[in-house]
Amino acid sequence: MKTPILIALLLACPATITTAAEPAEPAKPNVVIIMTDDQGYGEIAAHGNPIIQTPHMDALHAESVRFTDFHVDPTCSPTRAALATGRYSTRTGVWHTINGRTMINPDELTLAEVFKANGYDTSLFGKWHIGDNYPCRPEDKGYDHALWHPGGAMSHASDYWENDYYDDHYKLNGEWTQIEGYCTDVWFDQAIRYIEQPRDRPFFMSIHTNAPHDPWIVPESYSDPYLEAGLSETMAIFYGMITCIDDNLGRFRARLEELGLAENTLLVFMTDNGTTAGWITFRSGEPYYNAGMRGWKSSAYEGGHRVPLFWHWPNGGLTTGRDVPDLTAHFDILPTLVDLLKLKKPAGPPLDGISLAPVLREPEATLPGRTLFVHVQRAYLPPKWINSAVMTPRWRLIDGRELYDIKADPGQGHDIAAQHPETVAHLRAEYEAWWRSLETDMKQTVRYGIGGGENPMTLSGHDWLIKPGERDAIWNQGQIRRGEVANGPWAVNVERAGSYEISLHRWAPYLDKPMGMIGARLRIGDLIETQSLEQDDTGATFRVQLEAGPTTIKTWLQNPGPQRAEQGAYYLRVHYLEPTASD
Repeated sequence: MKTPILIALLLACPATITTAAEPAEPAKPNVVIIMTDDQGYGEIAAHGNPIIQTPHMDALHAESVRFTDFHVDPTCSPTRAALATGRYSTRTGVWHTINGRTMINPDELTLAEVFKANGYDTSLFGKWHIGDNYPCRPEDKGYDHALWHPGGAMSHASDYWENDYYDDHYKLNGEWTQIEGYCTDVWFDQAIRYIEQPRDRPFFMSIHTNAPHDPWIVPESYSDPYLEAGLSETMAIFYGMITCIDDNLGRFRARLEELGLAENTLLVFMTDNGTTAGWITFRSGEPYYNAGMRGWKSSAYEGGHRVPLFWHWPNGGLTTGRDVPDLTAHFDILPTLVDLLKLKKPAGPPLDGISLAPVLREPEATLPGRTLFVHVQRAYLPPKWINSAVMTPRWRLIDGRELYDIKADPGQGHDIAAQHPETVAHLRAEYEAWWRSLETDMKQTVRYGIGGGENPMTLSGHDWLIKPGERDAIWNQGQIRRGEVANGPWAVNVERAGSYEISLHRWAPYLDKPMGMIGARLRIGDLIETQSLEQDDTGATFRVQLEAGPTTIKTWLQNPGPQRAEQGAYYLRVHYLEPTASD
């Protein structure tokens, strides 16, 4: 009787026996992208810098696939937009760092959204700088958990008032939250706490430090060794900020090891643009190391946009230091991760980047030759040719007229355009075609959505849409303290028709500080409202009815001085109250 029973049991469970014999599906890797702010290619000791101390970056360099001809945009916001989307930054609506041109188009598909669609926990720690308000915030663009500071740097207008790198207030999933510690330590502390949490899903994590961007502040224990080495105070702080990041990188990697996560974590390290050391030393003439490159942040020359890119992933075989010399760019990272990790990419706009997975998998592989473009577009509308670079594996065409053989002349010291007119003509034609492909994108204006996913919403002068011939937006707190006179509109989309309370402020609204103004004016489309004020009023509040749709909001505050001068309200608080009576 036992044999028939055994046979019956085996026949009843064929799937169990077959499944046990099959190999288990490999666990999806965790992915961490660490991007520093304003650290150049030359600010890593492994790249030949004789002064800076970066032992943990050096160790990562020794254990990674390194892309040695890797390019980003020459400034902060555009690089972040291109990294997030796999597309030229201009296509996304981002080509400036202030003036209403830093907000990512909400229709763009981001890296975080791709990973979230593939079952990953997604988190951001640090700097975002492609939209302070809905629908452009990190939590709107795919991040489940976000600890970040608004604006392009701490002390910018939209940042918490008087953040000074120590014990500061940050946006934690939409709410201001104070956290003790030096800012770089905070980003890594919180990232470590996040990976320590038990989870049944892999994580995608962005650690985007605000250091070593100005204002240059660091604990003296980091700057003192560089002062003793003879650097100026600012350069000592700048290098100290990088060494602080390096210490935190080492601490983060050690914790990955302790948690048993290091082997199956893909770690990508990069920076967002060229060094600011050139700016620091421009007037003093103090020498600095830039790996032989010409130019620095904001430059179309190589030093403005060629930066490090390291890939390390033990389970993926990326542990042996080797260099990949192919011409590559920031917008290649999204398609590379999709290909390398076999992710399913949701529908989205067409990509400009290509997958680098072939050269990551195979040391002998090469990438196809191509032409890439960089431009520095700090303007209301991007000016054609100005501060531009057309790049091939051999050539660099700067501003459409200077030509450099980057292989023979990596320092770009010898313009040889006159000797190669055919090459100049070919590269100019490539640029013209690329520029035509951007023309529709350059007509877009990204708008914050009021009455929608962030209610109430506080806007700052950082995002005024400033047109040519007008002075720049009020983008930092120093300008606000000085009371600089400037003005501009906010581009918004009224997502719900109805009643709104809109208040104008000279100071951040939560400060509840007297404005010292005697009058206020508000214009929303064709609607104009005015109000008299007492100088001890902390704001001017209007209740208005708005129709749904795109519009602009502009404000004026009247100074009590003899000229009765007007300036824009540096802050605007918008609160949707209720639908119109007819609704």
